[in-house]
Amino acid sequence: MSLTTAINRWRSRCDATLSQWLEATDSDPRLLDAMRYSTLNGGKRLRPVLVYAACSALGGDDERADGAATAVECIHAYSLIHDDLPAMDNDDLRRGQPTCHKAFDDATAILAGDALQALAFEILASDRNQSADARIEMLRILAQASGARGMVGGQAVDIAAEAQQQSLEQLQRMHSLKTGALISASVALGGLSSGHADQDALEALQQYAAAIGLAFQIQDDILDIESSTAELGKTQGADLARGKSTYPALLGLDGAKQQAAALHHQAVAALAPLGERADYLRQLADYIIQRTY
Repeated sequence: MSLTTAINRWRSRCDATLSQWLEATDSDPRLLDAMRYSTLNGGKRLRPVLVYAACSALGGDDERADGAATAVECIHAYSLIHDDLPAMDNDDLRRGQPTCHKAFDDATAILAGDALQALAFEILASDRNQSADARIEMLRILAQASGARGMVGGQAVDIAAEAQQQSLEQLQRMHSLKTGALISASVALGGLSSGHADQDALEALQQYAAAIGLAFQIQDDILDIESSTAELGKTQGADLARGKSTYPALLGLDGAKQQAAALHHQAVAALAPLGERADYLRQLADYIIQRTY
């Protein structure tokens, strides 16, 4: 099966599982509309795809990864809703559509994000495809990656660093938290969900995830310069306008591309112990540094 076919199948599985959970949620209609608006409106679904691909790399079937993939997407969607708010990045566009607070209002957007965050952990805790021990470990990994020692901590560093010149080391640390932590969690959850994870396999996945997480952010910084608002689905040049430190600003555009290529090589090399079953992960590493949005 080609990677494109696999990605389309995995996106459909994640969307179907997410739709089922939202349909079963008895809550305020406007709140639910905002949650649906922010989750079922397209998007790359990269993090759920990484969950499925990592599960496949360790010999697990797709059904075992449904819960983890959907939980990770809920966390990602919540983070985007909150990042776009006026008090944060103050963006008007997300995935080519008005951001949640523009389509609804600030309060509804905040609550929709809060609800999606909580839903992520409900989904993981309720996953009958996993043992109790596996669920506890997956909950721990996702909670850590989402909170002050992960994504939220990285966002705090990012806000504090606006209009300040960061060193390359500071920039890498910030992005390892803000973007890389959830990508790493996606790969780890996929490996654990397979039911066949051992310590060596999880270590290989961790090394792969650390490299592609940083490569993903470098490519984002490159696209903020080279792509258009229409291609990106969000405002082009926003980071430059806010005075944020970026990899092209520190390394130059060619230097940033070289760094992304080096990280791609590291990611692929880390998968060697996993053999041919990790081919989807290898191809996803290619996609991450070749994408145009």
